[in-house]
Amino acid sequence: MSYYVAKVKVVISGDNGKQKKSVEQYLVSAVSVTDAESKIHEEFKNDSLDFEVTSVVETKIIKVIN
Repeated sequence: MSYYVAKVKVVISGDNGKQKKSVEQYLVSAVSVTDAESKIHEEFKNDSLDFEVTSVVETKIIKVIN
C-alpha cells in the first residue's frame, strides 16, 4: 500500500444561493492511482455535492502514525 494525495474540486451552495468552488485535499491509502480515485468516488457517492477529482499523486509518506 502507498499513500496518495487526491485533490478534489467541490461546489458548495451557500445560504444566500451563491455557489462557492473549493479545492480539498485527501490523503488516501491505496494500491494505485486508479484505486485512490475509486476510493474518493466511493467516499462522495452519497453526498449531494458536485465534485471532480482533479489530481491524484503518490506521496513519499511511508507510514501514518496515529
